[in-house]
Amino acid sequence: MTPDEARAEETRAMARVLSATQRVQTAFAALQSQFPPAGNGSPSPLALQTFDASLQELEDAQAAFDELLNDLLDGNR
Repeated sequence: MTPDEARAEETRAMARVLSATQRVQTAFAALQSQFPPAGNGSPSPLALQTFDASLQELEDAQAAFDELLNDLLDGNR
């Protein structure tokens, strides 16, 4: 892998982490709006599922980024 390819791969991985973080923020805001004072305190199943899925994607993105960085540091990419 060339240095340019490695940088591009790292950039894509970091963009995935950033995107996942933004989805967690959006899902959290939607969930939070369902609690007082704005909501009735009973979150919808869809809001809970969306929040859970966004957290899982963030965890997956962070793990992939960590693996990529470890490979780069070890010279495996």
